Amino acid sequence: MIKIEHLSHVYPGTRKTPSRMAISDLSLSIGKGEFFILSGPNGSGKSTLFRILCGMTLPSAGSIRIDGHDLLKNPAQARSLMSVVFQSPAVDKHLTVAENLRLHGDLYGLNGKDLQDRLAEAIAWTNIKDRLNEKVDTLSGGLARQVELAKCLLTRPALLLLDEPTTGLDPASRRDFVATLRSLQQQRQMTVLMTSHVFSEAEDVDHVAIMKSGLLLAVDTPQALRAGLGREMVVVQSRNAAALELRIQADTGLHTRRHGDEIRLPETENGAGLPILERLLERYRGDIDSISIKQPGLEDVFIHLTGKTAQEIENESNEGTSK
Repeated sequence: MIKIEHLSHVYPGTRKTPSRMAISDLSLSIGKGEFFILSGPNGSGKSTLFRILCGMTLPSAGSIRIDGHDLLKNPAQARSLMSVVFQSPAVDKHLTVAENLRLHGDLYGLNGKDLQDRLAEAIAWTNIKDRLNEKVDTLSGGLARQVELAKCLLTRPALLLLDEPTTGLDPASRRDFVATLRSLQQQRQMTVLMTSHVFSEAEDVDHVAIMKSGLLLAVDTPQALRAGLGREMVVVQSRNAAALELRIQADTGLHTRRHGDEIRLPETENGAGLPILERLLERYRGDIDSISIKQPGLEDVFIHLTGKTAQEIENESNEGTSK
């Protein structure tokens, strides 16, 4: 459905700021009917890629095909296949739910029975069926996101693009949104490309791509990415993590990675982590707040690839922006 070849984009500089490479020689293919998540921290290039795919930004170099249509040469044909959910709300909060949906249908030339059938289909999965006459600004963030998704589904897209759609939602609403989106994608055999910096949202999709600083670091199934990292790891939390890490390294010679108050020890074969856990408890019980053996997740894959958590990189990016 999406074929990207050697895509690069540079934001030009000014007299005060240098030019910035947002995407560097990226090639990526996304099959029809896939749920694909593009993940990484702020500043990784994923939002720039999203804007290019939507036709809002022209790349500096490279090519993109949407179901065989050249996005740069024949944008109308490519765009006719897609619907878009932006990071910022794109519904009118002063209109009712029904008014927002009908207005979107009007823009696409839908009317009469066809529009009514599409409306019924678009909201069948939602919790807004009994709130069609309420203004959007009276809804919770999760319900307002449902309105946006229902609006996009009116056109029965072959490709749905979503840019950080769970931003601002609480964890429960975030999980519900992603689970519902996955179910709809499978029912309708849509291709879904969603950007996210929340790695837990990518654990049950078809493929995940991880970006950092405009570079594609890895792309594979979530299972393959986790398997490539290892089978299990020992994770220690301590209020004195920095000092405890130095002691562990000096006493045991084990390699560690520390992130905030969390110390991670080497990935091992299943069952090999227990002796390490027992050893640490025997020596450092008084300095340990919690200790566990866990299977690696996509956040752990990202830490392995970059040496930092997504939150640490995001904080650095925010600090740089504020200076």
